[in-house]
Amino acid sequence: MSFTVAELIVETLKSAGVRRVYGLPGDSLNGLSDALRRTRDVDWMHVRHEEAAAFAAAGEAAVTGGLAVAAASCGPGNLHLVNGLFDAQRSRVPVLVIAAHIPSSEIGTAYFQETHPQELFRECSVFSELVSTPDQLPHVLDIAIRTAIERRGVAVLVVPGDVLVAQTARPHAFPPIRPSRSSTRPSDGELDAAANALDRAERVTILAGAGCAGARDELIALARRLQAPIVHALRGKEHVEPDNPYDVGMTGLLGVASGYHAMQACDTLLIVGTDFPYREFYPEHATVVQIDVRGEQIGRRTKVDVALVGTAKETLAALSSRVRAESDPAHLDHARRDYAAAREGLDRLADADHDRTPLHPQFVARTIDEIAADDAVFIPDVGTPVIWAARYLRMNGRRRLIGSFNHGSMANAVPHAIGVQASQPGRQVVTLSGDGGLAMMLGDLLTLRQLQLPVKVVVFNNGSLGFVELEMKAAGYVNFGTELANPNFAEVARALGMHGSRVEHPRDLEAALRTAFAHEGSALVEVMVARQELALPPAIRGAQVEGFALYATRSILSGRADELIELVRTNVTRRVFS
Repeated sequence: MSFTVAELIVETLKSAGVRRVYGLPGDSLNGLSDALRRTRDVDWMHVRHEEAAAFAAAGEAAVTGGLAVAAASCGPGNLHLVNGLFDAQRSRVPVLVIAAHIPSSEIGTAYFQETHPQELFRECSVFSELVSTPDQLPHVLDIAIRTAIERRGVAVLVVPGDVLVAQTARPHAFPPIRPSRSSTRPSDGELDAAANALDRAERVTILAGAGCAGARDELIALARRLQAPIVHALRGKEHVEPDNPYDVGMTGLLGVASGYHAMQACDTLLIVGTDFPYREFYPEHATVVQIDVRGEQIGRRTKVDVALVGTAKETLAALSSRVRAESDPAHLDHARRDYAAAREGLDRLADADHDRTPLHPQFVARTIDEIAADDAVFIPDVGTPVIWAARYLRMNGRRRLIGSFNHGSMANAVPHAIGVQASQPGRQVVTLSGDGGLAMMLGDLLTLRQLQLPVKVVVFNNGSLGFVELEMKAAGYVNFGTELANPNFAEVARALGMHGSRVEHPRDLEAALRTAFAHEGSALVEVMVARQELALPPAIRGAQVEGFALYATRSILSGRADELIELVRTNVTRRVFS
């Protein structure tokens, strides 16, 4: 009985627990897609754009923690994967890619659709190799899968179409490749040095990120002993925020003032499981202790006095047993009061504004939070939806928050949701989509419909690239090139066979969301939100003030004073009189 390389790939994937492959068919990929057609255990998830396949695989891997797979045909087909694979790689989720290639005898001849994918993918992967012969593949495939799983990144196998259909020996067994369960702990001497640094401190603040997943109890226990406020990075929100009396909010460009102040007020900063990138938000003169399982990341953003290479759970527990319990809660109490004030200010902005239109996006995000399921998965598009998600979606230990938070790509929400919903069929999946992001990958609304994925798409339609406009204002530029001539997205959704509704008044929002969330299939709710809503960072630098003043002057001189009037009406008036 014949057995092809493509069949070997499929059987190996099944053994590794893979149940879906996301992609688009094509001539060089036909051997693999036909092998998938003939198996009942791995589903072919047909998307409308290969970029969506890569994002979908990243979304599945993020929510399950397991290996996810994308595939594409040669040349333009697999090149379209690149952006989504950068997102997967930078989010550190295990994704395997089968990148079909031109016929092996034509490589190097400038053949139709020829590229060198093993080189093109090298920057966005932990493994990228060309398979030249059938005998090479079993070993290289195993290495690729194990590398993706253990290093939590993207592994790429470039396979010419003729190799995919070549005959090969059928192995007697396909040993399952599963992630190892290991932990790393710093040496006693290093832990003692960190404990001494923390004991000498008067005001400790903890900055915690996604590396704290599974270590919540140990993190809170150490914060209790140190009487330390915990500031979270965006990717740490879902792991750090739930039921945490020491959490005082997020820092960074999307954060709140209390998180920024808690960082600036400390004399010792303990960084746990985060590669938070913005140098200007770190304290200038504090002693810094950093915990990370990847030692190469320590000290990349700020100078570090004590480096601890280890997994968060084990290292925090070992450190907690060594530090002296702090009795003075003054720093923590101040940070808590600051957070309460900041939270009150944010909540005050998330109101119905006397049923005026357009709606304030804060109100939309808060309403989504209030009526979404306790175990919902939220996926915001990069741009202003990320701001509202960070500030108004509450994590409870069962909800998830997934996005392109490191790579920062537009148009991630619906493609991510494809993989999340496919791998979590009974779970509520809600996107907070920007109008620009949705339009950029609009075709994959068809994927939701075709694959019968009941994703709930909430569109924040402000007719602009809103975050880009904020950046322009802060830098002193008159907004240019950011206007979006949008269709009625609700009508588009209905034309595609989805549930679709449009909200123009606050009084209609809750009912529209509840109806969409209760709908059995995919659903889209388009909400007309204020274009001139300002999302202020927790700390405003002098250059930003100067830039905004310059923007105002230039706007008036350009004959666009109406834009300034609308900005004042949307923001200043409501803040003063609310």
